Amino acid sequence: MLILDATMLNTIWTGIWETIYMVFFSMLVTYIFGLPLGVILFVTDKGSLYPNRVINLILGFLVNVFRSIPFLILLVLLLPFTRLVVGTTLGSTATIVPLVVSAIPFVARMVESSLKEVDEGVIEAALSMGSNWWQLITKVLLPEAKPSLSVGAVITSVTVLGYSAMAGFVGGGGLGTIAINYGYYRYDNNIMLITVAVIVIIVQLIQVVGMKLVEKIDKR
Repeated sequence: MLILDATMLNTIWTGIWETIYMVFFSMLVTYIFGLPLGVILFVTDKGSLYPNRVINLILGFLVNVFRSIPFLILLVLLLPFTRLVVGTTLGSTATIVPLVVSAIPFVARMVESSLKEVDEGVIEAALSMGSNWWQLITKVLLPEAKPSLSVGAVITSVTVLGYSAMAGFVGGGGLGTIAINYGYYRYDNNIMLITVAVIVIIVQLIQVVGMKLVEKIDKR
């Protein structure tokens, strides 16, 4: 039977909120940058609405480069940048920086893929009615792709949560740091099991709640 004292329970509770904080704000900032980037990749692609080979190749190359770097390596590479942005490389706030940098390319490709699923007939109908580029994107493309975009957001949230746990190796805060400091370095298997179980529960909650929301959004 796993028995924890009040101090350890408080530590785990704090770790849960730090993890939620990291995931929430990382997702918020990621979509502020990743959504427009995905739209640009889509509209500038060959045969798309406003094809621009130069812009598409440059942005596509940068996205592919950052997507190919494993998170732990990217985390270490970004330590100077993280210190420049938030003044420290430790804690949950500092971890948001590499989480955002790693997630933006992932979201951009998911957004691009979601927009490619939109029926071309709907796009042609909007263009024939005189829609400008802003109306086409905000009134047609994004609303039509909303179910797919929502599924992508659920997948991204789970991915970011996993990355936040990895950040525990460099003092990133949250449940990952608790698992490393108490479970790994102090050889406390109980703490390790508890933190893993809590992370699994959070993942399941994100998955279940997220997919329920997707079902409500999807009117097809």
